[in-house]
Amino acid sequence: MKQPFEEVVQQHGETVLRVCRSILGLHHADDAWSETFLSAMRAYPDLPDTANIEAWLVTIARRKSIDVHRAAARNPIPAEQLPEAPTALGVPGAVDGEVWEHVGRLPDRQRRAITLRYLAGMSYAEIAAVIGGTVDAARRASADGMKKLRKTYPGATVKGARS
Repeated sequence: MKQPFEEVVQQHGETVLRVCRSILGLHHADDAWSETFLSAMRAYPDLPDTANIEAWLVTIARRKSIDVHRAAARNPIPAEQLPEAPTALGVPGAVDGEVWEHVGRLPDRQRRAITLRYLAGMSYAEIAAVIGGTVDAARRASADGMKKLRKTYPGATVKGARS
C-alpha cells in the first residue's frame, strides 16, 4: 500500500529542493519545487507500488527545473536605459542586403541550400530533407553556390584568404 502523498513530500522534499537549486540557483528553485510536487501529486495515484519514489521525484524535478529555466530565458531582461539609436541587428536586409541579392540570383537549389545553411543554421542532412536529394548533394549545392558567390559578389574574399 502506498504511503500518503503528504508523507512523500515530507520525506523527499529536501532532496527535490536540492536538485532544483543545483540546476536553477536559489531564486527560481522554489518555483520548480512547487511545480514538481503539483505534477507528482497528479500522477501519484497511477504510480506503481514498486516504483522508486525518490528517483521518480528527482526526474520530475530535473524536468521542471529545465522548464523554469527555459521560461525565464524567454522573459525580457529589464534595462536601465534604452539604446540611443535603433539597431539594424536582426532586421533582414538592413546590413547585408547586397549579398542576399546576389544569393537570390543563384540557381534555385544552390540558393535554397545556402539560405538554409547560413540563415537557418541547418545541417546538410536537414537541408537534404527539405530540398530533396542526398546529404552529399546538399553539400555540393551549397559549395557550388558559395563558389559562384565568390566569383560574382564584389565584397567576397577568395577561399582561404584572410579578411
